[in-house]
Amino acid sequence: MTRDAVVDITIAVNGTIRRLQRVPADLALLDLLNDELGLTGTKFGCGMGICRACTVAVRPRPDARLEAARACSLMAAALDGYAITTVEGLAPPGEIAPLQQAFLDAFAFQCGYCAPGFLMAAFVLIDRLKRSPVAKADVEAEIAGACGSHVCRCTGYRRYYDAIRNAVLMQPGLTI
Repeated sequence: MTRDAVVDITIAVNGTIRRLQRVPADLALLDLLNDELGLTGTKFGCGMGICRACTVAVRPRPDARLEAARACSLMAAALDGYAITTVEGLAPPGEIAPLQQAFLDAFAFQCGYCAPGFLMAAFVLIDRLKRSPVAKADVEAEIAGACGSHVCRCTGYRRYYDAIRNAVLMQPGLTI
């Protein structure tokens, strides 16, 4: 594609089908979400996908499992046909998802900037555990695998991990 290439894409964002025309081929998903769709919960951190503050959940096909994706380094044009869930899509407007409540109950937030990335990584982890439960003794390792690369500059890792563990253990069927 040329530098000025544009594409038409159809994506589902938080359950709403979006038919987008003339999307620049080099437009990052983060910019599409923040600037074009007004979904500002997904945060820009490092811009290189290292900090994972920009994590969203993507599903390439309806029968596929969710995958954690770094929206700052993923081009929106590559997601034609995908379903995308952002932190705004975890619960209906004005409501709070059990996972979000677990974060509040554990006082997981410090500055809160990285929280959407942790929430979305946990959301993907919970989706995976619904399909393939793990032993309770393995939950901590599963959380570390899902969130171990996320960066929190306020060093709030322990509370994030506690919140995710509590959310996993509270939901029937995720552990054996």
